[in-house]
Amino acid sequence: MSKKKQREFDVIIWGATGFTGQLVADYMAQTYGTGDALRWALAGRSKDKLQSLQAELQARHGGAPLPLLVADSSDSTSLLEMVQRTRVVCTTVGPYARYGTELVAACAGSGTHYCDLTGEVQWMARVIPRYQAAAEDSGARLVHTCGFDSIPSDMGTWFLQQRMLERHGVPAHYVKSRVGRNKGAASGGTIASMLEVLDEAKRDRTVRKLLTNPYALCPPGTTGLDGPDQAGPRYDSDFERWTCPFIMAAINGRVVRRTHCLLGKPWGEDFQYDEAQLCSSRAQALRNTLAIGGAMAGLATAPGRKLLARFLPRPGEGPSRKQREAGHYELFFHGVHPRDRALDLRVRVAAQLDPGYGSTSRMLAEAAVCLAQDPLQVAGGFWTPASAMGEHLLTRLVDNAGLTFEEVAVDQAAP
Repeated sequence: MSKKKQREFDVIIWGATGFTGQLVADYMAQTYGTGDALRWALAGRSKDKLQSLQAELQARHGGAPLPLLVADSSDSTSLLEMVQRTRVVCTTVGPYARYGTELVAACAGSGTHYCDLTGEVQWMARVIPRYQAAAEDSGARLVHTCGFDSIPSDMGTWFLQQRMLERHGVPAHYVKSRVGRNKGAASGGTIASMLEVLDEAKRDRTVRKLLTNPYALCPPGTTGLDGPDQAGPRYDSDFERWTCPFIMAAINGRVVRRTHCLLGKPWGEDFQYDEAQLCSSRAQALRNTLAIGGAMAGLATAPGRKLLARFLPRPGEGPSRKQREAGHYELFFHGVHPRDRALDLRVRVAAQLDPGYGSTSRMLAEAAVCLAQDPLQVAGGFWTPASAMGEHLLTRLVDNAGLTFEEVAVDQAAP
């Protein structure tokens, strides 16, 4: 740790000139400035684009010009030189299965903490066992999924369990995550990552099998009571609403289950988690299910992709500032008491920004600063947001990033 304190920077934003990277940099400049309190820098492969972003941030927020570092994801030497200058690398460069492995290897071997926005389960399942030993030896803490997938789900479940333990002395043995009102838009980077997963699954039977395993990100041999993610309309008696599949559940559920394992299974060997989208009627649940299935089927074929490409953003594109600021989301977490259903508990996690970009950029930035500055108690290795940062990240999300975590009445839910 003493070596990390001597490093030139606290945080480097890698991919700073990309769509999401610029949002992260703008939030960092607005929230933390460019002074000595947080020493951070911009990094990417184009010096010209970095200089342009540097000038924009200085014009918008003032302060000293931010340091710039040039590196390339295909050049392992340049990546190693970059990560050895900082305590934390915060990366927005995806698809991570294509561009992220060398960076993970460099951080794990150099004792440099790391956070990203990946939702690529198959990639995480590869790099975690490959670089876990190196991260343990160096002390590097590597934390995937530090955006909308999967901080609200992971931290929301963790927050609910803390309240259950405080109120009733026992954890919930079953947590239902239900997505309520939400409004947001996709970026080209998200679409590219989704296509990468689909392509790998199409080529590799083992990837297809992995993606259907609810415990895919848990230690080898982990089993439990959870089955496949919800695939069709379903009525939820606790919420008194129809539900449909939520496209992020395939990522979020696996992260929550990994958190439970990394914490030592404090919520019980029989802990279960599932995630779905609340709907106003059975008809809406059916329409949403068909729409999701149609979109995924279209993206899985070349003709379908060509057709959908007319309507989908390309890499580097995404929602406008106006769209991001008009966005919002809420998730409800219903904790089932193991013995008395009258003691069930429900919490709500929400924010008044586009979930995938306005809010995600803030969550990722706060995760990076948390890794750099807060007195975390975990050793080197691969962690989830809740298992690594817990209360420290919760404080930052609420105080700085605009998220709310609150206990609500058990009958409060609005699709």
